[in-house]
Amino acid sequence: MEHFRFIFLSSFLYVILLVGVFASEDVSWETYWQSALPKTPIPQAVQELLHPENWPGTEGKSTYTGISKDALNINTIQSGSAFPTAGPDSYAKAATGKIPVEQGVTTFFFEKDLHLGKKMTLHFPKTTNNANLLPRLVARALPFSSSKLPEILNRFSLKPESAEAEIVKQTIEECEEPSIEGEDKYCATSLESLVDFSVSKLGKYAEVFSTKVDVENKQEYRIARRVEKVGERSVVCHKQKYVYAVFYCHEVRSTRAYKVSLVGADGTKAEAVAVCHTDTRKWNIKLLAFQLLKIKPGTVPVCHFLPSGNLLWVPN
Repeated sequence: MEHFRFIFLSSFLYVILLVGVFASEDVSWETYWQSALPKTPIPQAVQELLHPENWPGTEGKSTYTGISKDALNINTIQSGSAFPTAGPDSYAKAATGKIPVEQGVTTFFFEKDLHLGKKMTLHFPKTTNNANLLPRLVARALPFSSSKLPEILNRFSLKPESAEAEIVKQTIEECEEPSIEGEDKYCATSLESLVDFSVSKLGKYAEVFSTKVDVENKQEYRIARRVEKVGERSVVCHKQKYVYAVFYCHEVRSTRAYKVSLVGADGTKAEAVAVCHTDTRKWNIKLLAFQLLKIKPGTVPVCHFLPSGNLLWVPN
């Protein structure tokens, strides 16, 4: 416990210094979003990662750092969920056990399953990563590279052999992995870079969707209304485990995205986002999706829901 307190205090002091240095140059997150995406409301999943009332210059408030000691809680990674966290390469990781699959939960499904009345056992756990988005100028001052790993661990007082250090290492390495064919990827470490990547792919007129659920219980859900297709071109951003917010964003071609209204057996309502990959010909036959669905690559679309906290961007 004392070790975690020390990590948090060291991180707090380091980033508070950076925020103080750059505060006079920082642009309001709301202003930046509105200038880049003039017709797009800021989704709740993004607002929850921003605490401008605690940024420097706000009277009567403590300074916000964006650093969270809970962001590297190894227990949250081990409990996990059945959802893939980053592009098709993550399905390979799931096949090797790096992404836990929750027993009895529908992880992957067929596109033809997206119809009124269809029932699935689902679990939409809320993100346990409390790290928040930093301003770009602060994020840029922090190293984010495997070549700088010793410096990163030292700055955040993480022991090289610790489980937390392994999570940091894994996140950085996944961001540095080359894109697969048909995928453009980018790891965003700030609100501005998150917006910039999506705008560069889809333009200024885009919509943002995320999964919303009243209660996160695992239970049987029924599709309550006609499923709405929201796009055949999209950017998906997955929140990663790190000491501050990092999003793995990727534009994967040959996909269809849907909004799905669900009602649980206990009456819980959920507005879920589903993504269907329509071209899996070059995916590894050993991937988890093929094992669970008992199909071969390139035969039928493979679909999955996005967990809460992830973002789907589509052109408007």
